[in-house]
Amino acid sequence: MTAASTNEPGIQKQRHEELKLQVSGMTCAGCASSIQNALESRSDVTSASVSFAAGIATIQGDGLSAESLVKTLQSRGFTATVMDVSDGYSDGSAIERQQKTNERTWRHRAILGMGLWAPLEIFHWVATATHWHPVWMPWMMFVGALVVIAFAGSEFYRSAWNAARRGTTNMDTLISLGATTAFVYSSIVLFLRLPHPMYFAEAAGLLGIVSLGHWFEARASARAGSAVRELLQMQPETAEVQRDDGSSQIVASLEITSNTRLIIRPGGRIAVDGIVVEGQSAVDESIVTGESLPVEKSVGDTVVAGSINTNGHLIIKTTVDGRNTTVARIADLVQKAQTSRAPVQRLADRISSVFVPTVLFLALITVLGWWAAGDLSTGIISAVAVLIISCPCALGLATPMAVMVGTGAASQRGILIRNAETLERIGKATHVVFDKTGTLTVGQLEVTDIAAEAGSSVDDVLRFAAAVEGPAEHPIARAIFRESIARGIKVSPVTAFLAVPGSGVKGSVEGHEVTVTRDETATVQVTVDQRRIGTLTLADRLRPDAATAIQSLKHQGVRVAMLSGDKVTTALVLGRQLGLQDHEIMGEATPASKAAWIQKQGRNVVMVGDGLNDSAALATSGLGVALATGTNVAMEAAA
Repeated sequence: MTAASTNEPGIQKQRHEELKLQVSGMTCAGCASSIQNALESRSDVTSASVSFAAGIATIQGDGLSAESLVKTLQSRGFTATVMDVSDGYSDGSAIERQQKTNERTWRHRAILGMGLWAPLEIFHWVATATHWHPVWMPWMMFVGALVVIAFAGSEFYRSAWNAARRGTTNMDTLISLGATTAFVYSSIVLFLRLPHPMYFAEAAGLLGIVSLGHWFEARASARAGSAVRELLQMQPETAEVQRDDGSSQIVASLEITSNTRLIIRPGGRIAVDGIVVEGQSAVDESIVTGESLPVEKSVGDTVVAGSINTNGHLIIKTTVDGRNTTVARIADLVQKAQTSRAPVQRLADRISSVFVPTVLFLALITVLGWWAAGDLSTGIISAVAVLIISCPCALGLATPMAVMVGTGAASQRGILIRNAETLERIGKATHVVFDKTGTLTVGQLEVTDIAAEAGSSVDDVLRFAAAVEGPAEHPIARAIFRESIARGIKVSPVTAFLAVPGSGVKGSVEGHEVTVTRDETATVQVTVDQRRIGTLTLADRLRPDAATAIQSLKHQGVRVAMLSGDKVTTALVLGRQLGLQDHEIMGEATPASKAAWIQKQGRNVVMVGDGLNDSAALATSGLGVALATGTNVAMEAAA
């Protein structure tokens, strides 16, 4: 990522149709709403979306000026830097440093606040229970609360002050007023030696507990960002470029332009989408498409970034630049899903816009009511109670306890729940959508059937096939070789081995010419001395409990579907084995089409997947479920 401040050359004069800003200084959802309103009030902005969790503002408009937009946010008390999404999640990037700094800052505030509040609260209860009231105790509590307010509370006061300058209020207004009123009232009681209780511990506890919540929130935000960073790291940092004179040069992937010739060696990962112009090979696209079998590629075929060249030597001509690859587009899909705002969020924003003023009005009425009754002291204490009880810390205590019990019970059953919202969403699910490879299947090819021709045995078919396939690195070859080991068959060495891209392998075994050919359905023909002796059928085996799980969901009235990157015929065969109807099965599904299909069904969709190709769909769904065997990107995008 390149994150630039407004004083960097080129930024001031750039004008864009869409800009993304990394925003710092937001402490609550009200801050995000304030930023969105400020951006959408500009004439050059057609729409804006601000994610408090990710700290990202996405702005669309006509002729947007980065400098002007940043100044708009600065006038509201926030800081912003321009994001370059194409490489915005590489290690050491500004966004990652900012997220880590934010998490570290809130951690220090939480430790300080909770660390000072705990002994203050203990002293308070010990003194109350034992009627022990030394002269120095109130002063100790005064100093402790003052330190918490000065350090742990600084961000709340800054946010509340910025909101006041804009003529608005936010949740930090309640927190700041509650803590300040309790502290000031207690200080007056202390200095004037009035016969009233003091609330220094409560002032410190309020700031400490809310800071603890912000720390957990910052950790979650950092994890969400790391998912997209890991996704983009599927694109190798460098690529081998072929020059016009035939020589090669190592170039950074992000600097590659379209129509550049790249050399892809066996075992190498493809850096940029392109078209094969020389060579033949089998390319493993499972990390992108979910297809369990490597796809044979020859001249004229397309290849995508992130996929792996398994055996042959390829030269490709890029069709996009290094910043607009398939991997980058998938990352953008995930990020947009993570930062999009659901209708319920907009409803919450409308409610929160009147919530704080209403609470302030109630606190004022409380003070005036008790004052009119002749008891101003009780009125102030009651007003503080109104302010504090209206702060998020009430839910901050009750909700985590419920979540702790629920997630603890789930973990004992092998279920890891990422956030509290998961517990709420799962009960509302109307659809459950499964990816196939690695989710409903084990994600590894296995020999499912061996048929021998007359005059040959099953062991002969497997023995000759394993001998010839032994030197090959193709997943089919590895599956056949594993089967021979499992059956205890002794495999003879092969000579004159030759791999035929797109066809199979052949060689000499025990003086016989053996040829093993493959087709698109993972069926292998074994020929010895030009006579077919049998066939082997391979498949990605279904998980033993997959069909049972699907039928159980259907019996509960949940609609079930399977979205697979495999060919339609393959997807239909496996789907029918699971008890799915043809209209519940989608084959040749791309990451974008999976996400679009889920979005069309509504918010109550559960997506179950495990691969990179599932990450956009997982993030788009109302609830994402990633299997423990899945990629980290899928797991981070889930829930």
